[in-house]
Amino acid sequence: MGEPSSYKGQMGRNDGGSLNGDEMDLSSDDEELVDMPSLHDIGEPFLMNFCRKASTAFFHEYGLISHQINSFNDFIENGIQNVFDSFGDIMVEPGYDPSKKGESDWRYALVRFGKVTLDRPQFSGDKLAECGKDYLNLLPRHARLQNMTYSSRMKVNINLQVYTQKLVRSDKFKTGKEQFVEKEVTSDKSKDVVVGRIPIMVKSKLCWMSEAEKGDCDFDLGGYFLVKGAEKTFIAQEQISLKKLWISDNQGWTIAYRSAWKRKRLYIKLAGNSDVDYIRGEEKVLTVYFLSTEIPIWILFFALGVSSDKEVVELIDFGHDDSRVVNILFASIHEADEKYKGFRKGGKALSEVEKSIKNCKFPPAESIEECFDNYLFPSLAGRKRKARYLAYMVKCLLQAYTGRRKCDNKDDFRNKRLDLAGELLERELRVQILNARRRMMRAIQRDLYPDRCIQDIEHYLDASIITNGLSRAFSTGAWSHPFKAERISGVVATLRRTNPLQAVSDMRKMRQQVNYTGKVGDARYPHPSHWGKVCFLSTPDGENCGLVKNLAVTGLVSTNTLEPLDGILHDCGMEKVADDSSTSLHGKIKVFLNGDWVGICEDSLSFVNNLRNKRRQKELPSQVEIKRDIHQGEVRIFSDSGRILRPLLVVKNLKRIKALKGDQYDFPTLLNKGIVELIGAEEEEDCCTAWSVKNLVKEDDQNCPVKYTHCELDMSYLLGLSCGIIPFANHDHARRVLYESEKHSQQGIGFSTTNPNIRVDTLSHHLYYPQRPLFGTMISDCLGKLGSSLGDKAMLPKPEFYNGQNAIVAVNVHLGYNQEDSLVMNRASMERGMFRSEHIRSYKADVENKESQQKKHRSEDLVNFGKIQSKIGRVDSLDDDGLPFVGANLQSGDIVIGRCAESGTDHSIKLKHTERGMVQKVLLSANDDGKNFAVVSLRQVRSPCLGDKFASMHGQKGVLGFLESQENFPFTVQGIVPDVVINPHAFPSRQTPGQLLEAALGKGIALGGPVKYATPFSTPSVEDITNQLHRAGFSRWGNERVYNGRTGEMVRSLIFMGPTFYQRLIHMAEDKVKFRNTGPVHPLTRQPVADRKRFGGIKFGEMERDCLIAHGASANLHERLFTLSDSSQMHVCQKCKNMANVIQRSVPGGRKIRGPYCRTCESADDIVKVNVPYGAKLLCQELFSMGISLKFDTQLC
Repeated sequence: MGEPSSYKGQMGRNDGGSLNGDEMDLSSDDEELVDMPSLHDIGEPFLMNFCRKASTAFFHEYGLISHQINSFNDFIENGIQNVFDSFGDIMVEPGYDPSKKGESDWRYALVRFGKVTLDRPQFSGDKLAECGKDYLNLLPRHARLQNMTYSSRMKVNINLQVYTQKLVRSDKFKTGKEQFVEKEVTSDKSKDVVVGRIPIMVKSKLCWMSEAEKGDCDFDLGGYFLVKGAEKTFIAQEQISLKKLWISDNQGWTIAYRSAWKRKRLYIKLAGNSDVDYIRGEEKVLTVYFLSTEIPIWILFFALGVSSDKEVVELIDFGHDDSRVVNILFASIHEADEKYKGFRKGGKALSEVEKSIKNCKFPPAESIEECFDNYLFPSLAGRKRKARYLAYMVKCLLQAYTGRRKCDNKDDFRNKRLDLAGELLERELRVQILNARRRMMRAIQRDLYPDRCIQDIEHYLDASIITNGLSRAFSTGAWSHPFKAERISGVVATLRRTNPLQAVSDMRKMRQQVNYTGKVGDARYPHPSHWGKVCFLSTPDGENCGLVKNLAVTGLVSTNTLEPLDGILHDCGMEKVADDSSTSLHGKIKVFLNGDWVGICEDSLSFVNNLRNKRRQKELPSQVEIKRDIHQGEVRIFSDSGRILRPLLVVKNLKRIKALKGDQYDFPTLLNKGIVELIGAEEEEDCCTAWSVKNLVKEDDQNCPVKYTHCELDMSYLLGLSCGIIPFANHDHARRVLYESEKHSQQGIGFSTTNPNIRVDTLSHHLYYPQRPLFGTMISDCLGKLGSSLGDKAMLPKPEFYNGQNAIVAVNVHLGYNQEDSLVMNRASMERGMFRSEHIRSYKADVENKESQQKKHRSEDLVNFGKIQSKIGRVDSLDDDGLPFVGANLQSGDIVIGRCAESGTDHSIKLKHTERGMVQKVLLSANDDGKNFAVVSLRQVRSPCLGDKFASMHGQKGVLGFLESQENFPFTVQGIVPDVVINPHAFPSRQTPGQLLEAALGKGIALGGPVKYATPFSTPSVEDITNQLHRAGFSRWGNERVYNGRTGEMVRSLIFMGPTFYQRLIHMAEDKVKFRNTGPVHPLTRQPVADRKRFGGIKFGEMERDCLIAHGASANLHERLFTLSDSSQMHVCQKCKNMANVIQRSVPGGRKIRGPYCRTCESADDIVKVNVPYGAKLLCQELFSMGISLKFDTQLC
């Protein structure tokens, strides 16, 4: 694999923060590296081969959708228990209805949720009990075929305690209270109760397939849910991290301590104050917003135990030499003195804060001390520590105001976290438990009256609320908002199965929720923090451009680290923060763990190096992120979930690869040896990263002053999966790469599953002879597996991500049939099976089972499968059970599933317009909702026809314009005839030279050349490709001498020809062709209906009308808009110019006649018949019903 000449000699680096690699990577075990060989001795080929093996080990360890599965596994192990624990004790008070009290005391109830246990997915029913079985294991294939939800029962140990309360007097000298409430427990029961069913992710720990030796489908990686038979997956949601302070200057200078709970939030605002008029230049004061109350900052400091103004200023420790900061502090002191005089004296500040909080709209029930402990920085213990953290917030805000600290950027991935299955299910489950708890409390309250008995807890807790609520959220996609009482869309998506690449790409998507209608700002643009974590090309075009993104191919999402890190931090040199306000921390380095101030250290360099060495020696979890901020004097450590990590080589430990035993490596070993480490968005700013090992070897040879600390495994890993497998992607225009990755590669017909016999999809396509391309890429190789049937040691690429065939493509004009992106194809190649595919469509109908039918009173309403003579279609292919036999040939208008009611009403399913096929599969099954259903699958073999859409891997899409016979095609000296002829005008404006390079490289590979890889950013140079062709005896530039197939004469010009990978897309002419003369019309407007499958009309809008007017085709316009649409007639009275109605009226002589009659003139004379569109007549009648009468002028024409 060569390097393009334009890239030679460039030094690739991604540097931020400290660039001195020696400073960053000092370690205690450098002695063992002294005897190791240098990178120059190891050699570039060995290093590149190691990168390939390390990448293979990475994908073998983590796969492509581990972020989905790991997040769900963390949820079922820890998250679901945390949700139930967060509810605490649920107190149920009596209804206090005096008429029902009687002589006994009021009874109270207390409900506690205990341990949660989840069963594996199982299915139970009445028929199983008759067979002697309690349940059957529910597998994913059962859920698909029976339209059931793949879910498991959720059991919770619930304690229900009933008690009464009495006021008891006590000795005040001993207890300090004259009386207290004594609780007398009357009943205390604990029981495991089924509270609902929760959907289970396929291939997770609770899934049966996680332990199966062989799965249902070789391409199925799991990571999705099955809800009512449909495959649903989560789209990762980008959320602003709550683990960091947030500094903003959007609407005034503010710093926020944010939490998911509203009462735990705190804001400090720097705002103007008109009262302070004697301080010149600055009139801004610091104000705290806490528990819905506005408090001067100085009051809160003194309420937390700070004894003097000097201590507060020393705690803030900033701005002694800046007059702007001094003025702000003086103004804040003055404001506190003005509003609360004498607040410095013993405990008055605390009482003032308590008074302000109790006077707010929704005051808390706790005392002020409990409010400080529970709501003000709840992770910190001790009032003085809380005061120090408050002072740190003030310091950060003043630094940002004076320009010494940047405001936080909401588009930076340092400040973002991804919400995946675990976080999203926690949020939705909490909402559903709240609904169930509300109903449970009302039910228990009714039974607390003395005249009623308390029953078991399962009588009060309705399990269907949680089960149906989760199922509804998955089905509709409307998910609960993180902190608002509303629902958002775009969280759950139905998994698309056109090909395996599309399915995997759907599960690697992420979304940022913004308001589409307003200005989004920089949210749509790529950010530097996307580097290596988010693909900067894979994004849809349209309204979601830049908002829906894809993970880079090596991007991982962290999970919560449960093991405590305090002990390791202390071993590395961290000290705890003293719980006082007098100790000065000036010059000390602050240490933060997940946003909480946990300690201080003297030397940040040695502290960070010790931590990183422990991480590289497996003493610290590999997903912990360590950031050393020199400018702010901070060390930030993160171990929370939702951070995007990526693997990088550690340069100083690369020499250890020679000591590794064996030819293959597993990724945990590389992590434990410190050769590879996972780097996050914040820590990457401290890294100086080389583009490839070539830069490292150059650095070693030339003694370059830039000291690299890390190195990329491969530059193509900056891209997403669908981008990284495109050959020569770095040579194409970015727009074309986007089209290929987001549209064409995911619409290409391949082979979506290897288990089509045990699944029923509404619509699926299968390519008969899928091939893998001639070229290889780093990603496709490393995703593959070692070895093949031939027994060699080469890597078998991942074949299912390429959906197409290798075609011989000539760049030429052919009789004008390939203009404007049209393609001319070889008819003989099509007849030999090229691009032939199978189109399968399924039809479903359901009826109620016998148990549900018995509940109905009217037997004539019961619908069952059966065959009757239908008026809506032909029933020739149906058996007596109403289902067609396998192999039946059904055409448009045939009945595909026969259903009829006892009364004889026909409820059959009919094939719509343009639908036809052979019956491939008939399935009769039942779900758990009391429905029996039948599914009939129709198969249709489709060879390419005119109008079908094709595309190369470079965004060059086109439709088939002409099928030419092979004998009329030009042929080369060797007798090679092209399969596809593409127009040369497709290349200059689209700027896709990558397709020409692919064709030239493919020709060299077919001739046995050694250059085989087309990995983006490390592609072979043009010289390497041309030399390979020249050595094989062909023209350097891929041109061929061809002969005219019609005349046999030699064509004077040389034609560029070579094998190119082409894809057949799902857009086919047979699915889109639309024609109609007359047909069904809408019953109200009598205009043609609008659906193609209902044999509707073709839309003819304003622009089409303007075109016909411009052409002067008035007769055609009249026919299109009137004759073939809603032509009608009505009568108009020429006397009063009103519309006359056709009525039946009496005439002299006792006879009755029917005809036009004007009610206004009360006459049948002077009435004429006019031609009008029925829509105009309908409008006239609707206006008449509103009291508006239209007049019509008529004249003979």
